[in-house]
Amino acid sequence: GMDMTRDKLCSLIQKKQSIIEGNVDVRTTDGYIVRMFCIAFTDKQKEQAKATCYCTMAQSRAIRLKMVARMSELGSKGDLKTLVKELITSDTGKQIEKDANFIFPIKDCYIRKVKVLKKPKFDITALMEWHTDDGVDVGAVVTDTTEETPLVAGSGGRL
Repeated sequence: GMDMTRDKLCSLIQKKQSIIEGNVDVRTTDGYIVRMFCIAFTDKQKEQAKATCYCTMAQSRAIRLKMVARMSELGSKGDLKTLVKELITSDTGKQIEKDANFIFPIKDCYIRKVKVLKKPKFDITALMEWHTDDGVDVGAVVTDTTEETPLVAGSGGRL
């Protein structure tokens, strides 16, 4: 599974705001069942004078539904490999914020945890597919361009 680090999670939590958490079980196309956890925090309105920004339970329920819908869509559209790539590269939290922002302003929305609940039966071809080289060039060799300065005789290694 994947998990958000504790220090990152603790840095997000503050007083005078609501925490909205949602989770969903999703079956990927290759047979894995994963449970995804999402977290978001309420945000102040623009030019808000009030110190607190709590949302009602109905608003948090509606935002949770948006979270569940987005995570279900994300998880069920591909296999586990594409799900992991999607979670690493895309801004799923930003999409959830955009979807739920008209209900109540939210900030810092993240998929905080992903658990693998059930694996499909062991398939050797799938295992070999995970560990084969894709043929994608991950980088180019960089040559060292620094020039070494010649040492002055009798300097003891210093210039």
